[in-house]
Amino acid sequence: MCILGSSGSGKTTLLDAISGRLRRTGTLGGEVFVNGRRLRRDQFQDCFSYVLQSDVFLSSLTVRETLRYTAMLALRRSSPDFYNKKVEAVMEELSLSHVADRMIGNHNFGGISSGERRRVSIAAQLLQDPMDLTSVDTQSREREIETYKRVQMLESAFKKSAICHKILENIERTKHLKTLPMIPFKTKDPPGMFCKLGVLLRRVTRNLMRNKQAVIMRLVQNLIMGLFLIFYLLRVQNNVLKGAIQDRVGLLYQLVGATPYTGMLNAVNLFPMLRAVSDRESQDGLYQKWQMLLAYVLHALPFSIIATVLFSSVCYWTLGLYPEAARFGYFSAALLAPHLIGEFLTLVLLGMVQNPNIVNSIVALLSISGLLVGSGFIRNIEEMPIPFKILSYFTFQKYCCEILVVNEFYGLNFTCGSSNTSMPYNPMCSMTKGIQFIERTCPGATSRFTANFLILYAFIPVLVTLGILVFKVRDYLISR
Repeated sequence: MCILGSSGSGKTTLLDAISGRLRRTGTLGGEVFVNGRRLRRDQFQDCFSYVLQSDVFLSSLTVRETLRYTAMLALRRSSPDFYNKKVEAVMEELSLSHVADRMIGNHNFGGISSGERRRVSIAAQLLQDPMDLTSVDTQSREREIETYKRVQMLESAFKKSAICHKILENIERTKHLKTLPMIPFKTKDPPGMFCKLGVLLRRVTRNLMRNKQAVIMRLVQNLIMGLFLIFYLLRVQNNVLKGAIQDRVGLLYQLVGATPYTGMLNAVNLFPMLRAVSDRESQDGLYQKWQMLLAYVLHALPFSIIATVLFSSVCYWTLGLYPEAARFGYFSAALLAPHLIGEFLTLVLLGMVQNPNIVNSIVALLSISGLLVGSGFIRNIEEMPIPFKILSYFTFQKYCCEILVVNEFYGLNFTCGSSNTSMPYNPMCSMTKGIQFIERTCPGATSRFTANFLILYAFIPVLVTLGILVFKVRDYLISR
């Protein structure tokens, strides 16, 4: 059967209705029968699949891997041999066996052809065991008019034919049979939530690991930023008159400001494609959008930890910060949190805003604002107007900066000038102990050290939970 019509005539809407994608809008009239049994509207998706006009795939996976992961998401958990046979049979049926181990690719690097991508889309739908498979294609405006006239002629001739009357009679007779065959639903025993999450995590991780450039940048971007600081400062001083305090404050300010931004860059570069894939596959009922989000979060954690430790190991000791192993551990843990918060905040916004460039600007603005209000480096929090003072408690930068200030300045003793030469008294020499700077910048921070860590890391599960809620709302809003 072929569905033809001019642009805007409702071809896609009809296919959405047939395949069960029309969830929230539209009024469906009439009845749908399969093998003489009436289907409810919520059962349409269990019988029909729909190959969309555009193809969206993870570019670094092969054809075989793409189809295998689809099978693992759609079919009940079984032996690896079962999935292999299922995938091989579908590839053989659609003449994809010769490109089974080739990457899907995209417009930036080569992969399979556009025709082969279309067949992969069909194969992905066939793996869900549909009773029927619908598709959609486009044509030029000129051909639409000519085709429409021909279809009218064919329609008129078909309605007058004996075949049409016989088909209608068979449908009516089947509806009144006493014993009706069962409806061939898709598999009703899909994988569980955690099983699907595991499959998505494996798929996301494998796709990333194939992109060597993305892996390298994720691991060294913080380090590259740190190398600029090393070349600029070389090594922090201990002499107040030579900028011992200013260098440390500037260093901590740059670190707290830059790490959320590098986390944001990861999400903006890597997640939009995963979001597009989840938008497509969730409409087929393979999984829910928030499960793709959670899979991305879990895959990002080890990379972020390794990147932060690598950065800290080089910068902390090279710059000559407080020489103690425990302090190094606190320093690394304090910088890991804003890096993750920046990335997870971006994920939340990507669930609400489609354009990654707009999300980039919003995260950058929020990071700068939070640093100005919450760090206490530009202006002491106690001296701020009350609205800004209240706002500072909702910024993660406040807690991160207090941790880093205490971690670096507690127990430090500074010198002031040279002890061998007599110099006139300098007001800067009134602050020669690190604890003095702590009490002036963030009074009471030493007693809040553990509490600040707990509050700082509480931002991470809060953002993940908020992201799940946002993607649940997104699932509702973008469904038709």
